[in-house]
Amino acid sequence: MSARDVSAGFSPDTPSMEEPDSYVRLALLAAIVESSDDAIVSKTLDGRILSWNAGASRIFGYTAEEVIGRSITIIVPPELREEEQRILEKVRGGQRLEHFDTIRIAKDGRRMSISLTVSPVRDSRGVIIGASKVARDVSERKRAERALRESERRLEAEADALAKLNDLSTRLWRSSSLKEGLDEILGAVIDLLGADKGNIQLLDAEGSKLSIVAQRGFEPDFLEFFGEVSATDDSECSRALRSGQRILIEDVETDDSDAPFRLLAGTAGYRSMISTPLMSADGAALGMVSSHFRLIHRPSEQELRRLDLYLRQASDFIQRCKLEQELQQSEEALRDADRRKDEFLALLAHELRNPLAPIRYTLAANRKSGRTLEQRKRAEEIIERQVTHMSRLLDDLLDVSRITRNTLELKKNLTELTLVVGSAIETARPILDTKHHTLSVDLPKQAVRLEADAVRLAQVFSNLLINAAKYTDPGGHIQLRAAREGQEIVVVVRDDGIGISADMMPRLFGMFAQAEAALGRSEGGLGIGLSLVRGLVTLHGGSVEAHSDGPGCGSEFIVRLPAGTPVEEPADIEVEADAPAAGAGMKILVVDDNRDAADACAMLLELSGHHVQTAYTGRRALELAESFRPHALLLDIGLPDLDGYQLAAKVRATPWGRGIALIAATGWGQEEDRRRAFDAGFDHHLTKPIAAETVESLLQSLRPLEPSSVRCKRSGLQEK
Repeated sequence: MSARDVSAGFSPDTPSMEEPDSYVRLALLAAIVESSDDAIVSKTLDGRILSWNAGASRIFGYTAEEVIGRSITIIVPPELREEEQRILEKVRGGQRLEHFDTIRIAKDGRRMSISLTVSPVRDSRGVIIGASKVARDVSERKRAERALRESERRLEAEADALAKLNDLSTRLWRSSSLKEGLDEILGAVIDLLGADKGNIQLLDAEGSKLSIVAQRGFEPDFLEFFGEVSATDDSECSRALRSGQRILIEDVETDDSDAPFRLLAGTAGYRSMISTPLMSADGAALGMVSSHFRLIHRPSEQELRRLDLYLRQASDFIQRCKLEQELQQSEEALRDADRRKDEFLALLAHELRNPLAPIRYTLAANRKSGRTLEQRKRAEEIIERQVTHMSRLLDDLLDVSRITRNTLELKKNLTELTLVVGSAIETARPILDTKHHTLSVDLPKQAVRLEADAVRLAQVFSNLLINAAKYTDPGGHIQLRAAREGQEIVVVVRDDGIGISADMMPRLFGMFAQAEAALGRSEGGLGIGLSLVRGLVTLHGGSVEAHSDGPGCGSEFIVRLPAGTPVEEPADIEVEADAPAAGAGMKILVVDDNRDAADACAMLLELSGHHVQTAYTGRRALELAESFRPHALLLDIGLPDLDGYQLAAKVRATPWGRGIALIAATGWGQEEDRRRAFDAGFDHHLTKPIAAETVESLLQSLRPLEPSSVRCKRSGLQEK
């Protein structure tokens, strides 16, 4: 702004050359205006530009010659011209506007943020004749302020996102289950993206199938269609899983890759979607998180970055849950193994006590004078049978141990199947005869040879026959049939016994699988027979499987073995079982389903001068007791129809049975077993094998009175 510019338009107040001081001041003012970085402009009250300094030219791009005399609106945006008129109105009223922020336009069209200070210009009489403006370009400051506000907004948003992430993490680690945690994750993802629906799918252990485990907003039709999908199909989630990359569909109506599912999307009520893989820290696929939007939508990059943070938390949570589940299963398996070990040891003690009892009775009877030749022969037979039984138990234990340690060696030779089956039947014959089972055998007419250890293979089939006999009620039917099927020999053992429950089937061939033997199946064994069968069959290169329609429907065991070379000569085998053999002091009734134990004990008591009768079942014992009216009942707990506890309760419920001395003779000897026996009404609890002296001493302590007057030792059972 020159001195000439300053004086232009305001000549009445311009000092003359005869006033040197005023001129100096005017020149000084002109120099200051001209050198200012700010735009200093004067204008008339109708908006015409009167002066324009160098700062104005620098800021707005117009020279003084281009703008002096023109309207100030040359630099005012059209939408702000009314604002300019309001400024002039305020100036006319004598107001001064300081640091008024607005927008102005430069010559090149740039819009600039300007800070204005507008003052009225007065003449010597004080009349307002115009206005002066000081305009400062504050665009950089405004940009800095906007950048600062944006930065603050981002920081606030990041802080908020971090707080939400921390909150999600806290809720996840407090979740009581995988399902609860996944619901938390899905809710957080939907809130983050502003989605309308969503679901989480997890990949199965084989990596072949995705299943929805959490969802929000979907109807049953959609869930039925996508509830389980193949990891190899063309759906968005499967494609994202295979690629390991997020798939974003902004509009399903225009995206060709989603064309097969367009109708389903319309029915489900979504127009766009995002599918993001859930990946573990080592890059393994875990599942998929999908978000669905009612309208066309594309999330911001910031939202997608936050989504990835959420899903990282989700992946860590899923892996933690899986590890906890595996740890829990491992702990449960260890507890189960420990429990089964304890049960097995108790069962082993029981099974070893059972044969020891008749042996001990027999030895004691042999020391008695007056024994007959027939009694001596029976005693020898009892001891031989029981020693054989104990030997078989110990052999099975050793064989299972050798198989487990991989030290059992087979002595394979070319052998015929009929000879192996015949040996197995001879081994199983005693229990088949004892329980009056009918055994039918169906073997190929053409002799079958196979490379096998004949002794071990016979052990396999005898164990299956014995197992069938044990778990089939007396008078049952057992079938053994064999056939050649291609390169395999298939041997099937089927019975019409108690069957196998669904929960037992998965652990049927495990060690001690039958440790939970029912009291009514006292011959249940150690629970290692089927484990031994599987081990021996596997060593022969074969396989074994079991089938049953459930409890009461019988069982079927199928053994498959590699076939050898067939021969033409048929081999016959005798399989019919021999007909089963027929069978003064206190009156004693001995009840035990182990015939040897019952007979040996009865013989011992007879030689001691007692009058003894025996029963091998609970119901028969109840019938005999009612007619025999014994002074004492020596009663086994494990019976095939009524167990000892039930029988004791029935005896005590009769008028004649309240005074009978009930003596439990059992292989179950833990404190819990004793308590249960006393609670059932027993007066005494003896654990097998029982010394003969113990039995005789106990009987001598009982007064040989009529049953109605016998007094029991336990309180509450005295005859009234």
